[in-house]
Amino acid sequence: MTQSKQTIPHYYLTVDVQIDELMKLRSDLNDSIAKLSKGKEEKPAKISVNDIFIKAMAHASLCVPECNSAWHGDFIRQYNSVDVCVAVATPDGLITPIIFGAEKKGIFTISQEVKSLAARAKANKLRPEEFQGGSITISNLGMFGISSFSAIINPPQACILSIGGARKCLVPDEHSHDGYRSATMVSVTLGCDHRVVDGAVGAQWLAEFKSMIECPARMLM
Repeated sequence: MTQSKQTIPHYYLTVDVQIDELMKLRSDLNDSIAKLSKGKEEKPAKISVNDIFIKAMAHASLCVPECNSAWHGDFIRQYNSVDVCVAVATPDGLITPIIFGAEKKGIFTISQEVKSLAARAKANKLRPEEFQGGSITISNLGMFGISSFSAIINPPQACILSIGGARKCLVPDEHSHDGYRSATMVSVTLGCDHRVVDGAVGAQWLAEFKSMIECPARMLM
């Protein structure tokens, strides 16, 4: 990580996204899962907000593939598959198991894989191929009360997304009698390697990600 910060020309872009529609989708999906598993002895774990963030990252990376790339010195490799590394804290330090082909997987499948990988990572039972590689990384510290942060790029990848905690805010609403309404907001920060991703391209990726989060039905199309 020290080498990454010293050798990669990082820059950061931050945007606030509303997650109220995402939270509603998550609740609906978990209700459906509960109904389908009714009467079964083993109950599946619930879908998390982070699982949906991963799916949104995959969609944004398909729309702006320049961010799904890696720097290899004398050339830039742009990946065909969106393999999302998920930062997991373990007793031995940070590790980033990979959701391979996240763009092709449903939210429920992503959720199950994340939970399995995280559990095995904490037990030091991951195989090397499960955490070596990947095309883009997500790091979420929202559960620790962190409002926003700027993560260090995971080389040779070009981008890393940092997720902060949810907070309630008042936002303008022309349809409201008061002219505003309460919304649940999250700050997300995209860290980019300027050798690979220009600022305008990074901003375009964030705009696509924001659009997916604020209108999550797009991810189901």
